[in-house]
Amino acid sequence: MTDFLTANLASSSLSSLRVIFSAALAFILSVSIGLTYVKTFRGLSYSRNFVQAVMLSSIVTAMVIHAIGDSVAIGIGTLGALSIIRFRTNLKDPRDIIFLFAALAAGITCGIGAYFMAFVGIMLFDIAAFVLYFSQVSKASYFDGILRFNISPDELDIQKMTAVLNKYCKVFALITLKEIAVGERLEYAYHIKMKPKKTAEELIEELKADIPAMNNVSLLLQETTVEL
Repeated sequence: MTDFLTANLASSSLSSLRVIFSAALAFILSVSIGLTYVKTFRGLSYSRNFVQAVMLSSIVTAMVIHAIGDSVAIGIGTLGALSIIRFRTNLKDPRDIIFLFAALAAGITCGIGAYFMAFVGIMLFDIAAFVLYFSQVSKASYFDGILRFNISPDELDIQKMTAVLNKYCKVFALITLKEIAVGERLEYAYHIKMKPKKTAEELIEELKADIPAMNNVSLLLQETTVEL
């Protein structure tokens, strides 16, 4: 009887250590995924909540895989329980879905005990993300930021504005144009990409200097980490 209890306690202890190790490794790997996402992000603003969700999701996944084990019945029951949950968050960027799926994969592989596969797979994923970030393929087409302002509908002012944008911007694309102040002013929003050796500060200064009628000039650059 004593030998039986000792064997059970030893087995329980080993199982507990395995669960702790799996969750810890899954978290470390998902943190590397989250940091890779932050470092390779190219939008105007990333969501801190999404990054934290990526880092935490692997722990939950590893815990669920451990709970299921080799039991088909538990697996079916867990699937039924999880199907009740409705997630209301929409991920519009396919890249965000891939990063979240990578974190879930880290949790699954750690949960089944495939630690080497989890480590190598996530390291290759991170390296591939950085390679694509610095490659010319991913740099082919993107904008530096969004330029917003309002201006009088005078044709001369609009021509001056266009000339300044041509001088400082390699590419500029109109996003929105609407009338404000009962049609007395026009509000513009442009995606812009700056020319080499041209700065955003110079662009704003020249716009204000050449077009006194221009108001509320703002430029939101993609390097900012402030959430919208």
